[in-house]
Amino acid sequence: MTDSNTSTDDVLAEVGPRLRRIRKEREVTLAALSEATGISVSTLSRLESGLRKPSLELLLPIAQAHQVPLDELVGAPPVGDPRVRSKPIVWGGRTHWPLTRQPGGLQAYKVLEPRRRLEPEPRTHEGYEWLYVLSGRLRLVLGEHDVVLTAGEAAEFDTRVPHWFGSTGEGPVEFLSLFGPQGERMHVRARPRQA
Repeated sequence: MTDSNTSTDDVLAEVGPRLRRIRKEREVTLAALSEATGISVSTLSRLESGLRKPSLELLLPIAQAHQVPLDELVGAPPVGDPRVRSKPIVWGGRTHWPLTRQPGGLQAYKVLEPRRRLEPEPRTHEGYEWLYVLSGRLRLVLGEHDVVLTAGEAAEFDTRVPHWFGSTGEGPVEFLSLFGPQGERMHVRARPRQA
């Protein structure tokens, strides 16, 4: 079948194997994905095996947890043209424009954080991250440091150090975020949950 003749059922049948492949590439367990998305392990397992029909309610949190565009979960990105034609993804109140298409390897995003004042919730994960501020002011909490980066400033850090970044509350901030394969893994809370 050609792409134009592919039925909805055919597209949906490919989602489960794609979900499993992306999760395995990131070395994430079903339990860790369940904790990150709030979706039960049994539902995630049924999605991956094709026993549960995918829905936006299920796919959006999974795409956010894996930090991939929703399009990547439901269909392969176009091939041939080297330009990255990304559509903005909104999660956690931020707008992300993927600047890379392929899972694995270096991942890059242009991010727009709206003007808002949030309480920092530092997190950790394997890898290394690089931030570059295009406009506005970006607050970065890294370990014991609490700094503000302005347009033209960059920061790089080991993501095993508890970290958080967002708006200073004075206005929106636009920045680039790059991280390596380890940086794609699931975020884990840096502080233990209260009993």
